[in-house]
Amino acid sequence: MSPDEQDGTELLLEPNAHPAAKEYQKKIFAEGIPATMFGVADIRKEYKRLMEKGVKFNMEPTEMGEVTIAVFNDTCGNLIQIMQND
Repeated sequence: MSPDEQDGTELLLEPNAHPAAKEYQKKIFAEGIPATMFGVADIRKEYKRLMEKGVKFNMEPTEMGEVTIAVFNDTCGNLIQIMQND
């Protein structure tokens, strides 16, 4: 939960104890496949904000047809994609 928005969305991650889940996580990470995606209103603004907080991006904002995407490492073995509809 964000301290800036106490009534906002809360994201909970499941423990990764099952061997099949660990193997799946490792393989999709190795293939560069994001584990999840979040839509943002202004991807360049969000990219800058996250970079200033020390987030390491594997892909900077990149136009892909009608969307712009960026991908970062969550430091827990997952790639996370943010996306803006253009």
